[in-house]
Amino acid sequence: MKIDKAEAQECTAKTERGMTLQEVRNLPVTINVVTAARALGMGPNGAYEAIRDEAFPLDTIMVGGSRRVLTASLWRVLQLDGFVMEA
Repeated sequence: MKIDKAEAQECTAKTERGMTLQEVRNLPVTINVVTAARALGMGPNGAYEAIRDEAFPLDTIMVGGSRRVLTASLWRVLQLDGFVMEA
């Protein structure tokens, strides 16, 4: 598969949120809160406060006593077309 120059730049350029688009695209199905906060451009403490206050914009679940963030909800918030199926 051949990648054009514009697509290569898009994949490697840092987003304003602190992760490259390629990094965000390659995330597993769930991620930890620290990684989600980094993708959103916020600190982990702010993310945990937002979760506590029920103001965090991403969907979270509890897995074995740990809070996990659904990557699909991150893609939806970041508006990554083609990565989230419409409901």
